[in-house]
Amino acid sequence: MARRKHESRIRVAAAEARDQVHALDAAVFSAVASTPSPVLDRWMPKLTNAADHSVLWLVIAGGMYLTGRSRARRGAMRGVVTLGVTSIIANQLAKRLHHRVRPIRALVPIGRLSRRTPFSSSFPSGHSASAAAFAAGVSAELPAAAVPLHVLAGLVGFSRVATGAHYPSDVAAGLVLGSTVAAIGRRLVPPVAPPVVPAPRELDQLRPRPRGEGVTLVVNPASHSGRGAALSRSLRRALPKMTIIELHEGGDVDAVMRRAAAGAEVLAVAGGDGTVAAAAQAAIARGLPLAVFPAGTFNHFARTIGADTAKRTVQAIRRGTADVVDVAYLNDKIFLNTASVGGYTDFVRIREGLEKRIGKPLAALVAGWRTMRKDRTVAVTVDGTTRESSLLFIGNGQYEPHGFAPSVRGDLQDGLLDVRILDVSSRWSRFVVLMATLTGQLARVKQYHEASAPELEIALPDGPERVTRDGEVGEASDLLRLRAARRALTVYRARHGD
Repeated sequence: MARRKHESRIRVAAAEARDQVHALDAAVFSAVASTPSPVLDRWMPKLTNAADHSVLWLVIAGGMYLTGRSRARRGAMRGVVTLGVTSIIANQLAKRLHHRVRPIRALVPIGRLSRRTPFSSSFPSGHSASAAAFAAGVSAELPAAAVPLHVLAGLVGFSRVATGAHYPSDVAAGLVLGSTVAAIGRRLVPPVAPPVVPAPRELDQLRPRPRGEGVTLVVNPASHSGRGAALSRSLRRALPKMTIIELHEGGDVDAVMRRAAAGAEVLAVAGGDGTVAAAAQAAIARGLPLAVFPAGTFNHFARTIGADTAKRTVQAIRRGTADVVDVAYLNDKIFLNTASVGGYTDFVRIREGLEKRIGKPLAALVAGWRTMRKDRTVAVTVDGTTRESSLLFIGNGQYEPHGFAPSVRGDLQDGLLDVRILDVSSRWSRFVVLMATLTGQLARVKQYHEASAPELEIALPDGPERVTRDGEVGEASDLLRLRAARRALTVYRARHGD
C-alpha cells in the first residue's frame, strides 16, 4: 500500500511539473509571438526558411570546403555528418516517441509566419537540433568558427519560436540533442589536434650572404612537374651570386651532391624529400650548413624546419639565421622524415593522394583499410619480441598525433626515433583496429605497438625486405640498425614572423 502511494505521489509530481513547463512554454511563446517588432518580422522568417531542409548549413559547409584549407574541409565534413545523424534521430525517432501539438499561431503576426506550416510533432525542434549539431561538429575541427556558428544556431532556434513553429522547450531539447550527438561523435572519432607549433627560439647567426655569395644550389628541374625549373629562375634573380647546378634524369644524385659540397661554403637544395636527404648527407660530411628550398610534392622536411616557402629561405640566407636539427640513420644511411618496410609506403601514398580532398583523418582510415586488404605482413623483432607487422613506421623525431596517423612534428631536436607497428594480418585484427581507431583507443590494443628511443635494432626474421627512406625505395635488408643523430645538421631558418 505504501509503495502504491509513493508511486502515485511521483506521478502527480511529474504531471504538475509537466503542467508548469507547459505553462511557462506558453507564456514565453505568447510574449515572443505577440511582441511587435519590425526586425523580427523581417529577419526571422528569412532565417527559418533558409534553414529548411538544412540548406543554410549545407551552403556554409560547401563554402568551407571550397576554401581548400584542410581544417575547414574536415570541419565541413564532420558538421554535415553530425547534422545528418542528428536529423535522423530527431525526425525519425524522437518525434515518433513523443507527439506534441504545435503552438497556436494566431498570436504571430502574419508577416512573421514561415512559408511552411509544419504538421509533425512539435517536440523536439528538428531545425534547432540540426543547427546545434552542425555548429558543434564544425567547431570540433575548426575552433575559430565556434562563436559565429553557435550564435547563428541560437538565432535559428529563436526563429522557430518567433515564427510560431515551436515552443521554447522544443528548441531547447533540439539544441541539447544536436550538441549531444556532436559530443558523442568527438568521442568516437576524435578531431585532429592542431599542429604543434614550437615556441620561437634563439637562432644561430651565420655570415649574412645578401646576394648568395658562396652558396651552391643543386636543383632538380623536373621535380613536382617542373616546379624546380621555375624556382631555379626566380632564385637566380633573388641571389645572383649563387652557383646553380642542375640534376639530370638518371644522374647519380649522391655524387652530384658530394661534388657540389666540395666547392661550396653553403650547400643549397631544391627538390623533393629524397633529394634533400642526399644533400643533407653531403652537407654533414663536409660540415656545411644546408639551405632547403621546397620544390617537391609534399616537402615534409622543409615545412618542419620552417622553410615552407622559397622566400623564407632566401631571407634566412641573406640574414644568416640558422638552426640545428636532428637527422636519423637506417643502416648508416640518412633519412630526414620517415623510413619503413612493408605496407607503410602504400599507406602513405594512398593517404596523401586523398587527404586534400577528404581531410587527413578520413584519408588515413581509407588508406589503412586499402592497405590492410592486401594481406601483406612482415615479421619484426623489437626488444626480443616478434610481431606481425602490416604497417611499420619509423620517424625522425616524435610525431603527432599518437596512433597510426602520424602527421606532424613539433620539434626536430628531441634526439629520438618514433617507431610504430600495426598488425592487421587477420580479419579479427582488422575489426579490432578499426573499432579502436574510431573510438580513439588504438594505443590500448595488442595489435598496435609504439616506442621511442635514440637507438634501436629491428630484425626481420623471415628474410630481407625492401627499405624505404623518405619515400625512396632502397636496398633489401633483414636487420634495421636505427639511430638518431641529435643536432647533426645546420639548416637555414628564417626568424619567427619573417
